[in-house]
Amino acid sequence: MSERIHASEEWITIATADGPMRVFVARPPASQGPTGAVLVLQEAFGVNEHIRTVARRVTEHGYLAVAPDLFHRSGIAELRYDQHAEAMDLIAALGPDAVLADTTAVLEHLAREEAIPAAHTAVVGFCFGGRAAFTTATSGAKTAGVVVFYGPGVAAGPHAVLDRAAHIDTPLLLHTGGQDPTIPADHIAAIDAALTRAGVTYEHHVHPEAGHAFACDARPDKYVPETAAEAWRHTYAFLERVMPPTHA
Repeated sequence: MSERIHASEEWITIATADGPMRVFVARPPASQGPTGAVLVLQEAFGVNEHIRTVARRVTEHGYLAVAPDLFHRSGIAELRYDQHAEAMDLIAALGPDAVLADTTAVLEHLAREEAIPAAHTAVVGFCFGGRAAFTTATSGAKTAGVVVFYGPGVAAGPHAVLDRAAHIDTPLLLHTGGQDPTIPADHIAAIDAALTRAGVTYEHHVHPEAGHAFACDARPDKYVPETAAEAWRHTYAFLERVMPPTHA
């Protein structure tokens, strides 16, 4: 089932272990063809216009972009940025098993319907989606790579997954704001120690002057343009490295 918006993007619905889930799909120009796929995992506010815009930007680099509605169990598709309390309730209800059920369903859909295997698919997540991206890295799915933008709750909290680091078999790129109160210095140190101990190939860029959500240009009070641009330069270089172009 699909709901087409215009030629290059649409909403589709895929089956998951917990019922149907809507997924926003943005495609690169047909003349390019996708060189791989990128799962864009939402902040705590749903697959809103900002996340859809991120997906569209990803297609400019030749990737098929898919943004699954990880809130599908709640029936709430989007929240405003001032609905922080409601957002915290929604993400508190989504533990690792639910996240993996959803991302696994998307990876299987891409392999089956788009002929893009996990090995040619990367995961990029923001805020709650950063935690979800890190969680996906522990699944054994052997994705091409995972990028975590300011993902709180990885090292501590009810859904922490740092104890699963030994299961990570994909390269990681992490972006953390040095002024982010949701990921304090001891969490940063714990993440680095666990990844190093597990032998994970990773880069962790701690941006000293940035806080939480520094790459979200829909939130002027959070957005740090120079830091966001730097983080995206590193991200696209990482994606090109782990998913090199398949065409000449």
